[in-house]
Amino acid sequence: MTDGIRDVYLQAAERALGLLAGEQVARCWKAESVLLGMSVGGLAGHLARSVLQVEWFLDGQVLGAEPVSPVRYYARLVGTAAPESALNVGVRTRSEETAAAGPAAVAEQTRVAWERLTQRLSAEPADRRVEVLHRPGEEMLLDGYLQTRCVELAVHIEDLALSVGSDCRAPDAAVAIAVDVLVAAARDRHGDRAVLHALARRERDVDQVLRVL
Repeated sequence: MTDGIRDVYLQAAERALGLLAGEQVARCWKAESVLLGMSVGGLAGHLARSVLQVEWFLDGQVLGAEPVSPVRYYARLVGTAAPESALNVGVRTRSEETAAAGPAAVAEQTRVAWERLTQRLSAEPADRRVEVLHRPGEEMLLDGYLQTRCVELAVHIEDLALSVGSDCRAPDAAVAIAVDVLVAAARDRHGDRAVLHALARRERDVDQVLRVL
């Protein structure tokens, strides 16, 4: 799994980099994105962080805490559907901070980070852990964290592309990982019977349980 997830992640990150560096994104930087309350620049900053944060997490301090799984990383999120929740306000704030550098700088920072990661990830051991910097005291296995980055890349490459009129999409392998993680998170959060209803009996899916993000 180690080589597979790292390769898929890097391919998806490269796709994101190509989109970020395109003139469509730069031209629309201050326009509204398809996500409520988020500019194209803010959305681009959020997408870029799925590359930048991997380096930041790798450089964090690991103390040996029980690693959080990628499924639990998403299953326990609260306020995902509420634009003014603490979760979403925090995401927008961090994204706009990254975007403040401007489109050229964000694309260049992402390119440099991606190039370093193409070398660095192959050298990391299978049991490598990273610090989850926005959740002090928490850790994840590197490959588990990369699964969450595939979720973010698969979702937000499409969001950004739709915002600027591009047909760019994440690679199929990254989308497959995203679906696996998010469905597993829905099962963890709501149980199998509720997920079955969402998949096969939508009239009984009163809580929209497949909506994880």
